[in-house]
Amino acid sequence: MSVHQQELSVGTRGKGTTEVTAEVACIVAESGIAAGTATVFCQHTSCSLVIMENADPSARRDLERWLDRLVPENDPDFVHTLEGPDDMPSHIKMALTRTSETVPIARGRLQLGTWQGIFLWEHRAQPHRRRLVVTVMGE
Repeated sequence: MSVHQQELSVGTRGKGTTEVTAEVACIVAESGIAAGTATVFCQHTSCSLVIMENADPSARRDLERWLDRLVPENDPDFVHTLEGPDDMPSHIKMALTRTSETVPIARGRLQLGTWQGIFLWEHRAQPHRRRLVVTVMGE
């Protein structure tokens, strides 16, 4: 079994999703691994990863708005607010979603469905530079 690991740096524009499918697919191709898995891990506590609809952005916007309603800013019960009103909600949103995604690889390619993409989901209002670790394992 072979293992290939690479860090990916992603700039966000603030709240919302940024597709990273193409970048992850390039890392898989560079790995030379034909069959196995690719795991993408986010090294942050105020953003997350999600596999989601990649054809119609309104599906992602609906999900974002739904989660904003579930975890609103300025909740008077939040104590962890040092970095602003989006601080604690961002941590909760990360905990409710995922910090990693694993995708099968066959014939050297990610085996995502027709309408699936891998997205970094920024929960903070301000733009950030986020680090993802992509680990490709297989033969």
